[in-house]
Amino acid sequence: MTITALSDVDPCEAKFAQVAEVLESAHTVTILCHVQPDADTIGSGLALGLVLERRGISVQVAFSRPSALPESMCDFPGVHLLVAPADVRESVDVLVTVDVGSEGRLGELASRLAGANRTIVLDHHRSNSEFGSINVVDETAASTTALIARFFDAWGVAIDRDIAHCLYAGLVTDTGSFRWGGPLPHVLAARLLATGIDGDAIARKLLDTHPFGWLPMLASVLGSAVLVPEAADGRGLVYAVIRRSDIGDLRSEEIESVVDIVRTTSEAEVAAVLKESVSGSWSISLRAKSAIDVSAVAESLGGGGHRLSAGYTSTSSSDEIVAALVAALG
Repeated sequence: MTITALSDVDPCEAKFAQVAEVLESAHTVTILCHVQPDADTIGSGLALGLVLERRGISVQVAFSRPSALPESMCDFPGVHLLVAPADVRESVDVLVTVDVGSEGRLGELASRLAGANRTIVLDHHRSNSEFGSINVVDETAASTTALIARFFDAWGVAIDRDIAHCLYAGLVTDTGSFRWGGPLPHVLAARLLATGIDGDAIARKLLDTHPFGWLPMLASVLGSAVLVPEAADGRGLVYAVIRRSDIGDLRSEEIESVVDIVRTTSEAEVAAVLKESVSGSWSISLRAKSAIDVSAVAESLGGGGHRLSAGYTSTSSSDEIVAALVAALG
């Protein structure tokens, strides 16, 4: 089914034309997603990969870690395009990054940037470092898949059911099931659902399906959560700590889901979850309700993201991380 565009004029129109021209002349394209991939980066990469494959272009899609795609995304159309990091071509006509805010978010695959004749950055993070030769970064986009959908409109690509599945996955997750992002995500969702995809099933698998082992982990972590009411100029911070001993065999998607439960605390404007890695370093996820720009906080601590959703990493102790976060919040 062919579906109509969101609007007649897109503010990224000129850059979309540049991207289309570069891709149309390419024989080989590598699409890179960020480490610890979510549905927005994978959905963006596979949707674009499917379009390029249908145009006869040799396409690879990859991310550096973890070693396996999260189980909740294994049924995405286009997964046959995914290759292991070691199999990503050293040299390529065009390398595209999707939903990647900086070179560091590529992990070990950042080295592949040097082997590309042209590099294209497609993203919606305000903190994007614009490391490509063409950078299409729109922080007003609800998701990178929403930005990709606009690019497809500009390029004259008809969005079919397989492509819609990938785009919807990124849209529904990055908008928190359409709880934020304004009216445009709903308009795009209507277009995508009109192709015949099962939006309920896609959302349920990505957001509402967990193994039983998730429940005791959640009980332990939430039971030790801490409220700091004086943080953020009295708006409040709530934080929880997930240690390696809590994680066990749980998948990354189970761990990533915790912050959106912690953020429901009514007494806190900001929520944080500290997640311990195998190496002993920490990944910190931040969420805000409305009043605080956590991307600015994350940037001050070496990370980045969006106004209401951001993150960073640290090698400090958990106590030191909390102290630094409280200081950064004011």
